Amino acid sequence: MAGRREKLRRVGIIPEYRGFTPDGLASGDAIDMTVDELEVLRLCDLEGLNQEAVAQQMGIARATVAAICSRAHRKVANALVNGRALIIEGGNIAYSPITTTTAAWPAKGVGTMRVATTYDNGNIFMHFGRSEQFKIYDVQDGKVLNEQVVGTGGTGHGALAGLLANGGVDTLICGGIGGGAINALAQAGITVYAGAQGSCDACVEALIAGTLAQNGEATCGCHSHDHEHTHEHGGSCGCHGHHDHEGHEGCGCH
Repeated sequence: MAGRREKLRRVGIIPEYRGFTPDGLASGDAIDMTVDELEVLRLCDLEGLNQEAVAQQMGIARATVAAICSRAHRKVANALVNGRALIIEGGNIAYSPITTTTAAWPAKGVGTMRVATTYDNGNIFMHFGRSEQFKIYDVQDGKVLNEQVVGTGGTGHGALAGLLANGGVDTLICGGIGGGAINALAQAGITVYAGAQGSCDACVEALIAGTLAQNGEATCGCHSHDHEHTHEHGGSCGCHGHHDHEGHEGCGCH
């Protein structure tokens, strides 16, 4: 008889940070944490939900939540106490984006393309995961029909892809961005032009003209989820041992 297939665990975010290392040389092999284990930590410890509520949200049994939570706590404790690197990837998951409000965003017209840029006083904001504002442009037949600066409403790391998707965004232009965020945006069907800088308006004009270089990859090697980066991360951008605090998306490396 075939074994029982493990039930998919619904997760609300695709992690924007895929690896964490101690300050200095990591001790021993990296610890693997799955995305569903991170999701249980997020919901239980960060959001403060009880295990029954987490079970309902993730579509699994409460006992499964308890087991995952216990396992995830041991992994984090091991990493913190013993100086082990922590890598977040894999797991039997189904992506179920967090529903975020975009009430302040204008309605998107039929047949238009909506472009969003990370925004800071008229220029591209260089750290996607810490963006507090986006400037959105509705484009049709090569012309900008309307544009508006909108806030994230406090939406933070891991949920910005859902915010953009709910706002009808088709294309994102940004500066620094991590590999996890790239994955989340791809899941939401959003095309990414990473590594941009300077005027938001000029970047959108270049996109319309077809001269904006497309880089749909993480703009800093710090976000690679390869295990080797936790041990051999070089000094070219000085992010080793600290990207668990700052993210260092972009971090001047591009």
